[in-house]
Formats: sequence, C-alpha cells, structure tokens
Amino acid sequence: MHTFPTQAVILAGGQGSRLRPYTDDRPKPMVEIPGTGTPIIGHQLSWLAAEGVTDAVVSCGHLAEVLQEWLESADLPLRVTTVVESEPLGRGGGLKYAAARLPEPGRPWYATNGDIWTRFSLREMAEFHAERDATATLALARPRIPWGAVETDAFGHITDFIESPPSPYLINAGVYVFSAAFTDLLPDLGDHERTTFPRLARERRLAGFPLPQGAYWRAIDTAKDLTEAARELAAHA
Repeated sequence: MHTFPTQAVILAGGQGSRLRPYTDDRPKPMVEIPGTGTPIIGHQLSWLAAEGVTDAVVSCGHLAEVLQEWLESADLPLRVTTVVESEPLGRGGGLKYAAARLPEPGRPWYATNGDIWTRFSLREMAEFHAERDATATLALARPRIPWGAVETDAFGHITDFIESPPSPYLINAGVYVFSAAFTDLLPDLGDHERTTFPRLARERRLAGFPLPQGAYWRAIDTAKDLTEAARELAAHA
C-alpha cells in the first residue's frame, strides 16, 4: 500500500516587498486573506493537515519573530517547528537547512512556498510522484495572463479579443513532493532551481504534476492578488 508523506517544509522567509505596506510590519505569509481573518500560512497549515501532514518545519526570515509569535499562540492542526537562517543561504540552501529539522529524514516530504494559496489533493500528487519513481515532483499551474489577448487571422485582421486568457505555458506552482534522497542533492548555499532541478531534469528524475482541472491556485505577490483572492473567495462562498 502506498504511504503518503506526513511532513512538510514551508519556505516563509521572503520580504514581500511588492506587498507593501502589508509587509512593513509582518512577513509575507502573515498577511491575511481579506474576509478570512487568517494569514496565508494559516490556510496552508490547515490544507497540509487535511492532506495528512502531521509535522511542518517553517523556514522564517524577514520579521521572523512576528511569524513565530503567531505560531506559538495559534491553535494549529499539526506540529510546527521553526528555523531561522543566521545568514542568507539562498533558496536551495534554505530548503536544505529546514529539511534537516524534519522528524523523519529518511521519508518523503512536501514543500511549499509561503505565499501560495491553493487547494488540491497532495495525496494524488504523491501518488503521481511515486508512480514515476521521481526524485522531485513540481506542481504545475496554468495562470491567467493579466492582460487581454488579441487573436488575428493569417492576413492580419483582428478576429477576437480574449480577456485574461490562460497562459499557453505551465509554470512552477511552488508546491513540491521530494523523495528522501533529494535533501542530499540540495546546495548548502545557493539556488536549487539553477542547480539541482536542471540536473534532475537531465537525468529524467524530475516530474511535473499539472494541477487538476478546477483546482484553486494563486500566488499572493501583490495587493491586487489579495483583492482578487478575496473576490474569488466571496464568489464561492
């Protein structure tokens, strides 16, 4: 029987400069989704717990004490450990540093960026990962382009206008399944997306899991993203 990961890392150390003034006094994952009364990381922890995760390691950075204080006072649905880099290690180094605190280093684990608000089956993604015997699997999203698109015919006549069409390209959705062996492949310092991921791709050990049709996904990068997330939430209430 397939066993699913029960541990996860959340990368929550970014400064969130594009979300100012919301991030002037709190880290990006502590910004609340309007209308919910819950910060982004609260939604993430609830989702992880619902998917069978019992232990999470949160990698803190910018205004770490604000995030740690909230985690200590909140009624959390799983066990949470925090780590703080004494000096910047880069995305790959930070991921490796946090993974060292996972309770079961010999078992697979999930990871997510701290600014992602999404809902889909992590168990299905873990099955996809196991079926392909991958070392790492990335969730893939197809975001909507923030501009209107124009279609033309071969002669150059405009035939249609399409408001915010889906992108023709899949992107890294910031959610991952990693085999236990992946941790040792991470750099101690630097960016794994420029080193480890390309290496695994060349070796056909990196898989991509397209988010299921209709799955909700949004990266919270700007104030506009917060507004749109609140509007989407209200529409589905």
